[in-house]
Amino acid sequence: MSAWLIEFLQLVLETTRDFIPIFVVLIGFHLLIIRKPINNPQKIFTGFIFVLLGIAVFLEGLDMALFPIGKLMATQLTTPAFLGINPNDKTASWQTYRWIYLFAASLGFAVALAEPSLQAIANKAEQISGGTIRAWGLRIAVGFGLGTGLALGTFRIITGTELYLYIVAGFAIAALQTLFAPKSIIGIAFDSGTVTTTMITVPLVTSLGIGLAQAIPGRNPLLDGFGLLAFASLYPIIAVLSYAQIAQWLNKRSLSSKP
Repeated sequence: MSAWLIEFLQLVLETTRDFIPIFVVLIGFHLLIIRKPINNPQKIFTGFIFVLLGIAVFLEGLDMALFPIGKLMATQLTTPAFLGINPNDKTASWQTYRWIYLFAASLGFAVALAEPSLQAIANKAEQISGGTIRAWGLRIAVGFGLGTGLALGTFRIITGTELYLYIVAGFAIAALQTLFAPKSIIGIAFDSGTVTTTMITVPLVTSLGIGLAQAIPGRNPLLDGFGLLAFASLYPIIAVLSYAQIAQWLNKRSLSSKP
């Protein structure tokens, strides 16, 4: 217990060191540029302490739980015994790893729904649009896009294909969609893709990619284990733009059917 406490205190000190520049910029601009006194300095200082402790506890949780379980799931789902293949067979087809694709897609969908940043953006979008953009619809679209992206990303790792093929194709589709999607959703779609790569998504997706690259014969964890986050950022954009286009088409169809 004492060893863990010492390690945790070291993590708190490291977090404090990393957080000091943010603190200096915020307080410095307030005092030197705006030149107004800080309201409730004690409350603000207490809030900074809570933020530091929260980040430290979160990082410790990543090392203790999320990183290990992500690598463990990737390893267990690719064992020859689970896949039902000969351990000496180094040429298993991509279809053999279907459970990996399903796990990655399910993980992406669940993580997107749990992402606090996405919840905030979805709720704000619903408020500003007056209910035209539904928060749950937006979150489900992002979850579907993230799940699809991670499934494609794991497929890339397993097959060893080049990353740029998926990224170029994805951005080409997104760019084409922006020509036809409602203008009110374009900014939200691109922001939704960004918020899927934050504190919850990054550790799980990174550990999954590295664990999968280590478990698949012939894959290099450094070259093949990274890149899943690019899928996590790009394909939710495509999903949200598709959601907006489908909603627009259904709305026009319903209006045209009315007498």
